[in-house]
Amino acid sequence: MARAWRLAAVALMLAGTGAAAAQDYPSRPVTMVVPFAAGGPIDLLGRIIQPALAKALGQPVVIENVTGGGGMVGANRVKQAAPDGYQVVLGSIGTHALSPLLAKQPLYDPVTDFAPVILVADLPLVLLARKDLPAQNLQAFIAYTKANHARMQFGSGGTGTSSHIACVLLDQTIGVDVTHIPYRGGGPALTDMMAGRVDYLCAYISLAVQAVAAGQARALATFGRLRSPVMPSVPTADEQGLKGLDAPTWNAIFAPKGAPPTVVAKLNAAVSQALDDATVRARLAQLGLDVPPPQERTPDYLARYVAAEKVRWAPAVTASGAGVE
Repeated sequence: MARAWRLAAVALMLAGTGAAAAQDYPSRPVTMVVPFAAGGPIDLLGRIIQPALAKALGQPVVIENVTGGGGMVGANRVKQAAPDGYQVVLGSIGTHALSPLLAKQPLYDPVTDFAPVILVADLPLVLLARKDLPAQNLQAFIAYTKANHARMQFGSGGTGTSSHIACVLLDQTIGVDVTHIPYRGGGPALTDMMAGRVDYLCAYISLAVQAVAAGQARALATFGRLRSPVMPSVPTADEQGLKGLDAPTWNAIFAPKGAPPTVVAKLNAAVSQALDDATVRARLAQLGLDVPPPQERTPDYLARYVAAEKVRWAPAVTASGAGVE
């Protein structure tokens, strides 16, 4: 009986310690894992919100790029981390919808293996071609690709990312089979396309803006319902006669499963505060990223959103025939 009391006392003490730690959170730096290469669009998003988030948390926020597996390697690292809120992942439609659907042996379930924190941004993808590709619009691109697809290549930020699956669906829609070259992030893929090593990308519009403005790449279509304010002269695929390619992408922050609700709430409030910072808003707007309204920034909303995205994309992934080992 005495031993049972001692065990109970130890359990209560540990529980109290955990509760106190959650109340004191954060008392040291927080690591934000970006599961793609430095210089890419998700890395850029993380670095834009980093200073304002650190200010809101009252602690430094350290960005660590952990690449591989279409973002699954970095996301899996956070899944396996201690559920104390000191490691979070800046995930995406790739890490939390597409890659787990594409993988024969997914490293995690995006719905059940994480604590959703907050939806951060969404934006359309854009069909980006090398500057010397002989096509000035989507219909000319389709004609050229149909005639030359056997010797063409498209790049992506990694197998299973939104940039990959969007181009797979594009190719399937127009009836071509183009070789896919995966990179460890959108930045390296764009660099190689500008050097002429791949012919096109289905890129985050935030990645495309500067390259197009500098004349280093050509934007042929956006995959959204409406034209983007940052590229108003670029028509949507739908406007150019290619229906059904509404392929927006999104980013969100997740903590490990089991993170205390008080920690999740503090993270949620801090990120939301950062997203309302005027400097952050202006920078995101310049890149074509839309910040969700307050009612779409709750952990519950993100949980429902990820579950719905998993269902939404499953038929498209199956139909594409794409897969990740």
